Amino acid sequence: MHRTTPPIPSTAPRPHHLRRHASGLATALLALSATLPGAMAQAQTAAGADWATPAGTVQGTRFSGLSDIHSGNVGGLVEEFAYATGNKATHQGQPLVVGSRMYLVTPFPNKLVALDLAHPGLVLWTYSPSVNEFARGVACCDVVNRGAVYADGKVIYNLLDDTTVAVDAVTGKQVWRTKLGDPTTGETLTGAPLVAKDKVIIGNAGGELGVRGWVQALDLKTGKPLWKAYNTGPDADVKIGASFKPFYAKDRGTDLGATTWPGTMWKQGGSTSWAWFSYDPGLNLVYYGTGNPGVWNPDMRPGDNKWGASIFARNPDTGEAVWAYQLTPHDGWDYDAVNESIVADLTIDGRPRKVVVHFNKNGFAYTMDRATGEVINANKFGEVNWADRVDLKTGAPVVNPGMSPHEGQTTANICPSALGVKDWEPAAYSPQTGLFYVPAINFCNSLEPLKAMYIAGTPFMGVDLAFAPGPSADGRMGELVAWDAAKGQRAWSVSEKLPLYAGALATAGNLVFYGTLDKHFKAVDATTGKVLFDKPLECGIVGNPMTYTAPDGKQRVAVYTGVGWLAGGFAGGPCPAGQSGESGDAAKASRTATRTAAGTTAAPTSGMLHVFKLP
Repeated sequence: MHRTTPPIPSTAPRPHHLRRHASGLATALLALSATLPGAMAQAQTAAGADWATPAGTVQGTRFSGLSDIHSGNVGGLVEEFAYATGNKATHQGQPLVVGSRMYLVTPFPNKLVALDLAHPGLVLWTYSPSVNEFARGVACCDVVNRGAVYADGKVIYNLLDDTTVAVDAVTGKQVWRTKLGDPTTGETLTGAPLVAKDKVIIGNAGGELGVRGWVQALDLKTGKPLWKAYNTGPDADVKIGASFKPFYAKDRGTDLGATTWPGTMWKQGGSTSWAWFSYDPGLNLVYYGTGNPGVWNPDMRPGDNKWGASIFARNPDTGEAVWAYQLTPHDGWDYDAVNESIVADLTIDGRPRKVVVHFNKNGFAYTMDRATGEVINANKFGEVNWADRVDLKTGAPVVNPGMSPHEGQTTANICPSALGVKDWEPAAYSPQTGLFYVPAINFCNSLEPLKAMYIAGTPFMGVDLAFAPGPSADGRMGELVAWDAAKGQRAWSVSEKLPLYAGALATAGNLVFYGTLDKHFKAVDATTGKVLFDKPLECGIVGNPMTYTAPDGKQRVAVYTGVGWLAGGFAGGPCPAGQSGESGDAAKASRTATRTAAGTTAAPTSGMLHVFKLP
């Protein structure tokens, strides 16, 4: 459910004399980087001085090799500067840093701001694209943007109105702009692009409006569309051919993307790819997940409904599918598979394995062979009662009796809820500890499917939901889970009173950073989970922390604040107050919370970027 309710990074800090100390030198080096091949060093396993991709690495690890800030000194972090974006909306995603410049993408209307890190907080330029206002009205679940990617001297990102743009990283001038759809159909773009060699990989959003999901590649230099693969429909549309070899029998057959749907409902099949992509340069495969099949009412679409709630591995050169695995066939619970699939090398049962690790909304953590799609282990990482287990022989979940929703009846106390045990908020992986750090949610819901009618550009859902906190001994509604994907079990967890709706960052300093809806930015020991740093901020956090080396050669950590109406519903309303769609009561609650948070009496006026350093 997508809801509304270069300088390439190195693995260590650069010596001080190699850092860019002046904006003129930074400009020269940025220009030079534009001439380097886009594929150089894409196999990095850790982000270094720069943070040039949404997840720090193309593998999606959100792991930094920087260690100046570590478990012994993180408690002394102080704020270096804060920057107000001027935008009252949900600030998901994360900044980019290349050289001495930081790049911020705002929520709608999707401005790109370049900051000079040699003069903290100084704006070098702002790119303000024209964006179709209609997109704001149809965007399911908020007008978010999950960030940009840097490559070939350009900052590339999606606009809400089905447009992808590339902006010169030095001048702020538009290099190319490619229109990919029409928001009047309900389609939008909210996800973060990924660059695989010379191709920009993107996916669409809007499944709750009967949009048909797709993924496509654009030429990095020109923005020209190169290939497009739908996530539902006949094999030719899905780019399934002779090279397609799914591991499980349930995912084999001809034209399953059409024949597992009634009639032509695959044309309104949802299954969009609105969040994250990852890439394995060694296998030359891009990994991504698809959203819930549309319509929500499962009785209106008998069959497995492929390829909704699935993970694909594709060749980025051609778009051809190499394998696919449907995690939740005939999804009736809104268990998207759009969450990140993290590329990692693990030793499992004494054997080295090349895997992707995926924490699904359905509450199972999947460790999979990334070459074949075989599920090595799939165990519950939170409160789950809709299914007993995943059958590793068939790859199918074993659904518990009475937990399949049907029209005309309410299925009570389904765990997890449509929010998932984890939603879009990305996990991080530390190769130092061998653990994955997972922002988790503890909610259940009652669900009644309803009859729905498809009208283009309007909601096509057919569901009534009632949410309630899930079972827990300590009253938690969220937690940070440290997960051992080799063994398929928890290592430890940190309880949070509200759902964790922001991503995690792991670093070589043996740290994990994350933010909370109740306005705290935290760092914990990556080995034990002990809280080492806890900074109250002015607003809740749904952004993803990132880290970089500043022009003075020292490490910084940055995160966005700013929470919209959906996540704000757990925290007394949106923050800052007065956001679009906010009720009067919610606005009052948000203003009250703001006055008492962090001991401040000044109400925030927009979303914020916060940057921290050691004294």
